[in-house]
Amino acid sequence: MTAPELANEPLVVPPVPPTRRRRIPGLRLFTMTAGLQRVTLIVGLGLVALFVFVAIFAPLIAPYGLAQNSSDGVAFVAQQPPSGQHWFGTSVRSEDVLSRVIFGARTALLVIAISLVMSLVVGVPLGLVSGYIGRALDRVLVLFMDAIYAFPTLLLAIVVSIVVAGGQSSSFGGVLSASVAITAIYVPQYFRVVRNATVAVKTEPYVDAARVTGASTTRIMFRHILANVTQSLPVIVTLNAGDAILTLAALGFLGFGIEPTQAAEWGYDLNKALSDVSNGIWWTGIFPGTAIVLVVLGLTLVGESLNEVLNPLLRTRRTLSPATVASDSLGVGTDTDAEKDVPAAELTAAELDLVGEAERDGTTDADREGQAR
Repeated sequence: MTAPELANEPLVVPPVPPTRRRRIPGLRLFTMTAGLQRVTLIVGLGLVALFVFVAIFAPLIAPYGLAQNSSDGVAFVAQQPPSGQHWFGTSVRSEDVLSRVIFGARTALLVIAISLVMSLVVGVPLGLVSGYIGRALDRVLVLFMDAIYAFPTLLLAIVVSIVVAGGQSSSFGGVLSASVAITAIYVPQYFRVVRNATVAVKTEPYVDAARVTGASTTRIMFRHILANVTQSLPVIVTLNAGDAILTLAALGFLGFGIEPTQAAEWGYDLNKALSDVSNGIWWTGIFPGTAIVLVVLGLTLVGESLNEVLNPLLRTRRTLSPATVASDSLGVGTDTDAEKDVPAAELTAAELDLVGEAERDGTTDADREGQAR
Protein backbone atom coordinates (compact mmCIF):
# COMPACT_ATOMS: atom_id res chain seq x y z
CA MET A 1 0.00 0.00 0.00
CA THR A 2 1.43 3.36 -1.11
CA ALA A 3 1.73 6.48 1.03
CA PRO A 4 -1.29 8.29 -0.56
CA GLU A 5 -3.44 5.23 0.04
CA LEU A 6 -2.34 5.11 3.67
CA ALA A 7 -3.24 8.80 4.05
CA ASN A 8 -6.74 8.20 2.66
CA GLU A 9 -7.30 5.09 4.81
CA PRO A 10 -9.84 5.94 7.58
CA LEU A 11 -8.43 5.86 11.07
CA VAL A 12 -10.15 3.21 13.17
CA VAL A 13 -10.42 4.26 16.80
CA PRO A 14 -11.12 1.46 19.26
CA PRO A 15 -14.37 1.96 21.17
CA VAL A 16 -13.95 3.46 24.59
CA PRO A 17 -15.85 1.57 27.27
CA PRO A 18 -18.48 3.74 28.90
CA THR A 19 -17.47 5.02 32.29
CA ARG A 20 -19.85 4.26 35.10
CA ARG A 21 -20.95 7.49 36.69
CA ARG A 22 -21.06 7.54 40.44
CA ARG A 23 -24.40 8.55 41.81
CA ILE A 24 -24.90 10.47 44.99
CA PRO A 25 -26.24 8.10 47.69
CA GLY A 26 -29.94 8.64 48.23
CA LEU A 27 -30.36 10.77 45.09
CA ARG A 28 -32.55 8.12 43.43
CA LEU A 29 -34.90 8.42 46.38
CA PHE A 30 -35.63 12.04 45.46
CA THR A 31 -36.12 11.19 41.80
CA MET A 32 -38.81 8.68 42.77
CA THR A 33 -40.80 11.33 44.64
CA ALA A 34 -42.73 14.32 43.34
CA GLY A 35 -44.93 17.12 44.60
CA LEU A 36 -46.13 16.97 48.18
CA GLN A 37 -44.42 13.65 48.73
CA ARG A 38 -41.02 15.17 47.96
CA VAL A 39 -41.73 18.16 50.22
CA THR A 40 -42.67 15.78 53.03
CA LEU A 41 -39.46 13.82 52.57
CA ILE A 42 -37.29 16.96 52.52
CA VAL A 43 -38.94 18.39 55.65
CA GLY A 44 -38.57 15.09 57.49
CA LEU A 45 -34.93 14.71 56.51
CA GLY A 46 -34.25 18.29 57.57
CA LEU A 47 -35.72 17.73 61.04
CA VAL A 48 -33.83 14.45 61.45
CA ALA A 49 -30.56 16.03 60.29
CA LEU A 50 -31.02 18.89 62.75
CA PHE A 51 -31.71 16.41 65.55
CA VAL A 52 -28.59 14.36 64.75
CA PHE A 53 -26.42 17.49 64.44
CA VAL A 54 -27.55 18.85 67.80
CA ALA A 55 -27.08 15.45 69.45
CA ILE A 56 -23.54 14.96 68.14
CA PHE A 57 -22.30 18.48 68.90
CA ALA A 58 -24.28 18.96 72.13
CA PRO A 59 -21.23 19.83 74.32
CA LEU A 60 -20.23 22.55 71.83
CA ILE A 61 -23.72 23.99 71.30
CA ALA A 62 -25.07 23.96 74.85
CA PRO A 63 -24.20 27.12 76.82
CA TYR A 64 -24.04 25.23 80.13
CA GLY A 65 -23.73 21.68 81.43
CA LEU A 66 -26.73 19.37 81.61
CA ALA A 67 -26.95 19.66 85.41
CA GLN A 68 -25.18 23.02 85.87
CA ASN A 69 -27.04 25.46 88.12
CA SER A 70 -24.40 28.16 88.63
CA SER A 71 -21.81 30.08 86.65
CA ASP A 72 -18.72 31.92 87.93
CA GLY A 73 -19.79 31.20 91.49
CA VAL A 74 -23.23 32.80 90.99
CA ALA A 75 -26.21 30.47 91.30
CA PHE A 76 -28.93 30.61 88.67
CA VAL A 77 -32.33 31.91 89.70
CA ALA A 78 -34.87 29.09 89.77
CA GLN A 79 -37.76 29.27 87.28
CA GLN A 80 -36.36 32.37 85.60
CA PRO A 81 -38.23 33.30 82.38
CA PRO A 82 -36.41 33.33 79.01
CA SER A 83 -33.79 36.07 78.85
CA GLY A 84 -30.51 36.94 77.19
CA GLN A 85 -28.57 34.82 79.67
CA HIS A 86 -30.99 31.85 79.53
CA TRP A 87 -32.77 31.71 76.17
CA PHE A 88 -35.22 29.03 77.31
CA GLY A 89 -35.31 30.09 80.96
CA THR A 90 -34.41 27.98 83.99
CA SER A 91 -36.14 25.05 85.66
CA VAL A 92 -37.23 24.47 89.23
CA ARG A 93 -33.79 22.92 89.87
CA SER A 94 -32.13 26.16 88.60
CA GLU A 95 -30.85 24.37 85.48
CA ASP A 96 -30.69 25.98 82.07
CA VAL A 97 -33.61 24.62 80.02
CA LEU A 98 -31.85 25.14 76.68
CA SER A 99 -28.88 23.04 77.81
CA ARG A 100 -31.19 20.31 79.09
CA VAL A 101 -33.03 20.20 75.75
CA ILE A 102 -29.78 20.01 73.76
CA PHE A 103 -28.26 17.27 75.92
CA GLY A 104 -31.61 15.45 75.84
CA ALA A 105 -31.17 15.08 72.08
CA ARG A 106 -27.88 13.23 72.67
CA THR A 107 -29.53 10.88 75.16
CA ALA A 108 -32.40 10.17 72.77
CA LEU A 109 -30.00 9.47 69.87
CA LEU A 110 -27.94 7.04 71.96
CA VAL A 111 -31.02 5.14 73.12
CA ILE A 112 -32.46 4.99 69.61
CA ALA A 113 -29.21 3.75 68.06
CA ILE A 114 -28.53 1.08 70.69
CA SER A 115 -32.11 -0.20 70.86
CA LEU A 116 -32.64 -0.43 67.10
CA VAL A 117 -29.28 -2.11 66.48
CA MET A 118 -29.98 -4.71 69.17
CA SER A 119 -33.49 -5.25 67.82
CA LEU A 120 -32.14 -5.91 64.32
CA VAL A 121 -29.33 -8.16 65.58
CA VAL A 122 -31.78 -10.30 67.56
CA GLY A 123 -35.00 -10.14 65.52
CA VAL A 124 -33.69 -10.58 61.96
CA PRO A 125 -31.65 -13.80 62.49
CA LEU A 126 -34.44 -15.35 64.55
CA GLY A 127 -36.94 -14.54 61.81
CA LEU A 128 -34.69 -16.07 59.15
CA VAL A 129 -34.13 -19.27 61.12
CA SER A 130 -37.76 -19.64 62.08
CA GLY A 131 -39.09 -19.00 58.57
CA TYR A 132 -36.57 -21.17 56.71
CA ILE A 133 -36.24 -24.16 59.04
CA GLY A 134 -39.84 -24.23 60.27
CA ARG A 135 -41.22 -27.27 62.08
CA ALA A 136 -41.12 -27.30 65.90
CA LEU A 137 -38.58 -24.50 66.15
CA ASP A 138 -40.85 -22.20 64.17
CA ARG A 139 -43.86 -22.99 66.34
CA VAL A 140 -41.94 -22.35 69.57
CA LEU A 141 -40.45 -19.04 68.39
CA VAL A 142 -43.76 -17.80 66.99
CA LEU A 143 -45.53 -18.65 70.25
CA PHE A 144 -42.85 -16.88 72.31
CA MET A 145 -42.82 -13.76 70.12
CA ASP A 146 -46.60 -13.56 70.04
CA ALA A 147 -46.66 -13.70 73.84
CA ILE A 148 -44.21 -10.79 74.04
CA TYR A 149 -46.07 -8.87 71.32
CA ALA A 150 -49.38 -9.26 73.19
CA PHE A 151 -47.87 -7.79 76.37
CA PRO A 152 -48.57 -4.05 76.91
CA THR A 153 -45.57 -2.25 75.47
CA LEU A 154 -45.12 0.43 78.13
CA LEU A 155 -45.59 -2.04 80.98
CA LEU A 156 -43.08 -4.39 79.35
CA ALA A 157 -40.59 -1.54 79.01
CA ILE A 158 -41.02 -0.62 82.68
CA VAL A 159 -40.48 -4.21 83.86
CA VAL A 160 -37.41 -4.73 81.66
CA SER A 161 -35.97 -1.36 82.70
CA ILE A 162 -36.29 -2.22 86.39
CA VAL A 163 -34.73 -5.66 85.89
CA VAL A 164 -31.82 -4.42 83.76
CA ALA A 165 -31.06 -1.25 85.73
CA GLY A 166 -30.67 -3.09 89.04
CA GLY A 167 -30.47 0.18 90.95
CA GLN A 168 -27.71 1.60 88.78
CA SER A 169 -27.75 5.38 88.44
CA SER A 170 -24.81 5.84 86.10
CA SER A 171 -25.21 7.38 82.68
CA PHE A 172 -24.27 4.19 80.82
CA GLY A 173 -26.45 2.02 83.05
CA GLY A 174 -29.47 4.25 82.54
CA VAL A 175 -29.03 4.45 78.77
CA LEU A 176 -28.45 0.69 78.54
CA SER A 177 -31.51 -0.17 80.63
CA ALA A 178 -33.72 2.11 78.56
CA SER A 179 -32.29 0.66 75.33
CA VAL A 180 -32.85 -2.94 76.40
CA ALA A 181 -36.39 -2.09 77.50
CA ILE A 182 -37.18 -0.65 74.07
CA THR A 183 -35.41 -3.58 72.36
CA ALA A 184 -37.77 -6.03 74.06
CA ILE A 185 -40.67 -4.20 72.41
CA TYR A 186 -39.31 -4.17 68.85
CA VAL A 187 -37.74 -7.64 68.54
CA PRO A 188 -41.12 -9.34 67.88
CA GLN A 189 -41.90 -6.83 65.12
CA TYR A 190 -38.71 -7.53 63.17
CA PHE A 191 -39.08 -11.24 63.82
CA ARG A 192 -42.59 -11.37 62.36
CA VAL A 193 -41.73 -9.27 59.30
CA VAL A 194 -38.61 -11.28 58.41
CA ARG A 195 -40.19 -14.64 59.24
CA ASN A 196 -43.24 -14.06 57.05
CA ALA A 197 -41.11 -12.82 54.16
CA THR A 198 -38.77 -15.82 54.51
CA VAL A 199 -41.69 -18.25 54.37
CA ALA A 200 -42.85 -16.58 51.16
CA VAL A 201 -39.49 -16.70 49.33
CA LYS A 202 -37.93 -19.96 50.54
CA THR A 203 -39.69 -21.87 47.75
CA GLU A 204 -38.49 -19.55 45.00
CA PRO A 205 -36.41 -21.03 42.14
CA TYR A 206 -33.20 -19.22 43.13
CA VAL A 207 -33.38 -20.78 46.61
CA ASP A 208 -33.95 -24.23 45.12
CA ALA A 209 -31.02 -23.68 42.75
CA ALA A 210 -28.75 -22.72 45.65
CA ARG A 211 -29.90 -25.79 47.57
CA VAL A 212 -29.26 -28.09 44.59
CA THR A 213 -25.73 -26.73 44.13
CA GLY A 214 -24.91 -27.85 47.67
CA ALA A 215 -24.97 -24.50 49.48
CA SER A 216 -25.23 -24.76 53.25
CA THR A 217 -28.30 -23.66 55.15
CA THR A 218 -26.46 -20.71 56.68
CA ARG A 219 -25.23 -19.54 53.27
CA ILE A 220 -28.71 -19.81 51.76
CA MET A 221 -30.31 -17.85 54.59
CA PHE A 222 -27.78 -15.03 54.89
CA ARG A 223 -26.50 -14.88 51.30
CA HIS A 224 -29.58 -15.53 49.15
CA ILE A 225 -32.66 -14.92 51.31
CA LEU A 226 -31.60 -12.08 53.63
CA ALA A 227 -31.27 -9.47 50.88
CA ASN A 228 -34.76 -10.30 49.58
CA VAL A 229 -36.63 -10.18 52.90
CA THR A 230 -35.21 -6.96 54.39
CA GLN A 231 -36.52 -4.46 51.84
CA SER A 232 -39.20 -3.13 54.19
CA LEU A 233 -36.91 -2.89 57.23
CA PRO A 234 -35.73 0.73 56.55
CA VAL A 235 -39.33 1.91 56.78
CA ILE A 236 -39.95 0.00 60.01
CA VAL A 237 -36.67 1.21 61.53
CA THR A 238 -37.54 4.85 60.80
CA LEU A 239 -41.03 4.56 62.29
CA ASN A 240 -39.75 2.65 65.32
CA ALA A 241 -37.15 5.35 65.94
CA GLY A 242 -39.91 7.89 66.50
CA ASP A 243 -41.82 5.46 68.69
CA ALA A 244 -38.64 4.79 70.69
CA ILE A 245 -38.41 8.47 71.60
CA LEU A 246 -41.99 8.40 72.87
CA THR A 247 -41.30 5.25 74.90
CA LEU A 248 -38.14 6.79 76.38
CA ALA A 249 -40.05 9.95 77.27
CA ALA A 250 -42.79 7.87 78.89
CA LEU A 251 -40.25 5.97 80.98
CA GLY A 252 -38.62 9.21 82.10
CA PHE A 253 -41.99 10.81 82.83
CA LEU A 254 -42.98 7.90 85.07
CA GLY A 255 -39.63 7.96 86.87
CA PHE A 256 -38.13 4.80 85.34
CA GLY A 257 -35.73 6.58 83.02
CA ILE A 258 -32.21 7.89 83.51
CA GLU A 259 -30.88 9.66 86.58
CA PRO A 260 -31.26 13.43 85.88
CA THR A 261 -27.78 14.26 87.14
CA GLN A 262 -26.19 11.69 84.81
CA ALA A 263 -28.00 12.46 81.55
CA ALA A 264 -30.66 14.88 80.38
CA GLU A 265 -33.97 13.30 79.43
CA TRP A 266 -37.00 15.09 78.00
CA GLY A 267 -39.59 12.92 79.75
CA TYR A 268 -38.13 13.63 83.18
CA ASP A 269 -38.09 17.37 82.48
CA LEU A 270 -41.76 17.22 81.48
CA ASN A 271 -42.59 15.47 84.75
CA LYS A 272 -40.86 18.20 86.78
CA ALA A 273 -42.69 20.87 84.75
CA LEU A 274 -46.18 19.61 85.70
CA SER A 275 -46.34 21.70 88.88
CA ASP A 276 -45.15 24.78 86.98
CA VAL A 277 -48.15 24.86 84.64
CA SER A 278 -50.59 25.91 87.36
CA ASN A 279 -48.27 28.78 88.32
CA GLY A 280 -48.06 30.20 84.81
CA ILE A 281 -44.52 28.94 84.21
CA TRP A 282 -44.76 27.63 80.65
CA TRP A 283 -41.14 27.52 79.45
CA THR A 284 -40.08 24.51 81.53
CA GLY A 285 -42.55 22.25 79.72
CA ILE A 286 -43.02 23.86 76.31
CA PHE A 287 -39.47 23.49 75.04
CA PRO A 288 -38.85 19.80 75.97
CA GLY A 289 -42.31 18.93 74.64
CA THR A 290 -41.65 20.81 71.40
CA ALA A 291 -38.37 18.94 70.96
CA ILE A 292 -40.18 15.60 71.29
CA VAL A 293 -42.85 16.64 68.80
CA LEU A 294 -40.39 17.90 66.18
CA VAL A 295 -38.12 14.85 66.32
CA VAL A 296 -41.00 12.37 66.20
CA LEU A 297 -42.61 14.37 63.39
CA GLY A 298 -39.41 14.32 61.34
CA LEU A 299 -38.90 10.58 61.77
CA THR A 300 -42.54 9.89 60.96
CA LEU A 301 -42.43 12.00 57.78
CA VAL A 302 -39.30 10.18 56.61
CA GLY A 303 -40.84 6.80 57.40
CA GLU A 304 -44.08 7.52 55.58
CA SER A 305 -42.23 8.89 52.56
CA LEU A 306 -40.00 5.82 52.40
CA ASN A 307 -43.05 3.61 52.69
CA GLU A 308 -44.72 5.29 49.73
CA VAL A 309 -41.52 5.07 47.65
CA LEU A 310 -40.39 1.54 48.50
CA ASN A 311 -43.80 -0.11 48.73
CA PRO A 312 -45.08 -0.83 45.18
CA LEU A 313 -48.68 -0.89 46.40
CA LEU A 314 -48.48 2.65 47.79
CA ARG A 315 -46.03 4.12 45.28
CA THR A 316 -47.24 7.31 43.68
CA ARG A 317 -48.16 6.48 40.09
CA ARG A 318 -47.04 8.72 37.31
CA THR A 319 -49.74 10.42 35.34
CA LEU A 320 -49.63 11.40 31.69
CA SER A 321 -48.49 14.93 31.06
CA PRO A 322 -50.85 17.35 29.21
CA ALA A 323 -48.52 17.32 26.18
CA THR A 324 -48.64 13.54 26.00
CA VAL A 325 -52.43 13.53 26.31
CA ALA A 326 -52.74 16.10 23.52
CA SER A 327 -50.39 14.14 21.25
CA ASP A 328 -52.35 10.94 21.91
CA SER A 329 -55.63 12.64 21.00
CA LEU A 330 -54.08 13.88 17.75
CA GLY A 331 -52.68 10.45 16.95
CA VAL A 332 -49.07 11.66 17.22
CA GLY A 333 -47.99 9.55 20.20
CA THR A 334 -47.04 5.93 19.87
CA ASP A 335 -47.64 2.91 22.04
CA THR A 336 -44.00 2.96 23.08
CA ASP A 337 -44.31 6.50 24.42
CA ALA A 338 -47.39 5.59 26.39
CA GLU A 339 -45.65 2.64 27.91
CA LYS A 340 -42.80 4.89 28.99
CA ASP A 341 -45.16 7.32 30.69
CA VAL A 342 -47.09 4.67 32.58
CA PRO A 343 -45.01 1.55 33.31
CA ALA A 344 -47.02 -1.67 33.39
CA ALA A 345 -45.48 -2.57 36.75
CA GLU A 346 -47.08 0.51 38.31
CA LEU A 347 -50.61 -0.21 37.07
CA THR A 348 -53.20 -1.75 39.33
CA ALA A 349 -55.12 -4.89 38.48
CA ALA A 350 -58.22 -2.86 37.57
CA GLU A 351 -56.21 -0.65 35.24
CA LEU A 352 -54.66 -3.69 33.57
CA ASP A 353 -58.14 -5.15 33.01
CA LEU A 354 -59.25 -1.92 31.34
CA VAL A 355 -56.19 -1.96 29.10
CA GLY A 356 -56.87 -5.58 28.17
CA GLU A 357 -60.49 -4.85 27.29
CA ALA A 358 -59.42 -1.94 25.10
CA GLU A 359 -56.91 -4.13 23.27
CA ARG A 360 -59.46 -6.89 22.71
CA ASP A 361 -62.07 -4.46 21.42
CA GLY A 362 -59.50 -2.82 19.15
CA THR A 363 -60.91 0.59 19.89
CA THR A 364 -59.23 3.73 21.13
CA ASP A 365 -60.51 6.64 23.16
CA ALA A 366 -60.99 8.66 19.99
CA ASP A 367 -63.04 5.86 18.38
CA ARG A 368 -65.28 5.55 21.40
CA GLU A 369 -65.75 9.31 21.50
CA GLY A 370 -66.72 9.29 17.82
CA GLN A 371 -69.23 6.50 18.41
CA ALA A 372 -70.74 8.44 21.28
CA ARG A 373 -71.19 11.47 18.99
